[in-house]
Amino acid sequence: MTQQMIFVNLAASDLEASKKFFTALGYGINEQFSDENTASVVISDTVVAMLHTKQRYAEFTKKEIADSTRTSEVLLALSSESREKVDELVEKALAAGGSVSRETQDEGFMYGRAFDDLDGHTWEVVWMDPSALEG
Repeated sequence: MTQQMIFVNLAASDLEASKKFFTALGYGINEQFSDENTASVVISDTVVAMLHTKQRYAEFTKKEIADSTRTSEVLLALSSESREKVDELVEKALAAGGSVSRETQDEGFMYGRAFDDLDGHTWEVVWMDPSALEG
């Protein structure tokens, strides 16, 4: 069975600033699928964020592009290998210009924090204790 990938397409107000933001989080840019209108941000082997200028993004939809600083169009959730890695990624996002999206959620077996990127897209980072899944 082939492992399925997800390509998250997002509109960016300032593509260069968004590229700097995501590289500050430790993600790479796949130059093969990037140009002056699009940045392919490699989050993992199976998750890629395709950041587009608003003009380029508009070529993919007939719908109005949401102002993600005022409305929520999607919540993006990334798993993390530990509580410490959750904190590490969110702190990098805040240092790179992101903002806190909501309060930390700590359920003991599950821990999560969320940040908004430069365009207001909300990214949740969550860790769950593997032993909690066992039953």
